[in-house]
Amino acid sequence: MTVLVTGGAGYIGSHMVWSLLDAGEAVVVLDSLATGFRWAIAPEARFYFGHVGDRALLARIFAENDIDSVIHFAGSAIVSASVADPLAYYENNTANTRTLIAATIDAGVCNFVFSSTAAVYGTQDTPDPVKETATLRPESPYGRSKLMSEMMLQDAAAAQDFRYVALRYFNVAGADPLGRAGQSTAGATHLIKVACEAALGKRRNVDVFGTDYPTADGTGIRDYIHVSDLVAAHRNALGYLRSGGEPLVTNCGYGEGFSVLQVLDTVRQISGRDFRIDYAPRRPGDAAQVVADPSVARMKLDWVPTHASLEHIIQSAYDWEDHLSRKNSFDRGEDEWLVASG
Repeated sequence: MTVLVTGGAGYIGSHMVWSLLDAGEAVVVLDSLATGFRWAIAPEARFYFGHVGDRALLARIFAENDIDSVIHFAGSAIVSASVADPLAYYENNTANTRTLIAATIDAGVCNFVFSSTAAVYGTQDTPDPVKETATLRPESPYGRSKLMSEMMLQDAAAAQDFRYVALRYFNVAGADPLGRAGQSTAGATHLIKVACEAALGKRRNVDVFGTDYPTADGTGIRDYIHVSDLVAAHRNALGYLRSGGEPLVTNCGYGEGFSVLQVLDTVRQISGRDFRIDYAPRRPGDAAQVVADPSVARMKLDWVPTHASLEHIIQSAYDWEDHLSRKNSFDRGEDEWLVASG
């Protein structure tokens, strides 16, 4: 059987493709390359260029491949951008997910793993780790667009022969330990990538948004999860569904939070380099503290993280960023050689 991975040219999706291939799965990737990269897709995967909202293309993909499961990563994931352009987020994250769910059901495929987010929780009344049963109060169109997709999945599963696992990500970072994939998007907003870029001189500074949160050092606290542990949770979710598991919503985090300043200090220590920090007001839609309670994933999906260390996450992210620096230098040199020799 074959797994369809939407957004398989992106950061998390490309890691997922490698992980599935390592496990002996056949993989089909659908990606528009709006934020992903063709080179990031493992060569053994079959690639379709296009949009997840294209009904005709989805029908063709399901017709041409013996797909038994879908893992859906394609979507937009920047909180501030969702506040600035909410309708784009509802189109890409909600309307297009609805199209994909319908195409999946029409094709007779009943296993669906969904990339959701901890942003559905918003700011909670307690600093305790967040359980899946917590009140859902998303504070941005991004969080609401993902919550609406979760609701569609729940309703579709109640009406059809269709099962899903929705994984609520906390803050994903790091890179493949084998150096095959990593966060490569230009202008990315993920704190650890931004800090690694600053340490390598690719950015002039790091902006810290908000220093007046009710936390020990005044900066926001997040639960950072290594991308390899995240894709392992997806792989376990796939096995859970294939063995007849019921619909499930679960957190993906470690249950431990670090502040923005703690992360920046760790990047400094690992890189051995200093960089400029600029302080700015809070951004709309940002919660003060979001830390996971991962007990459901550990119990239901038999998920055991193996990279649960902030230092390990940052080291792998820094190594990947250094690799990109060397890769980009080589690419520029090759382009200059081609121009000169042409």
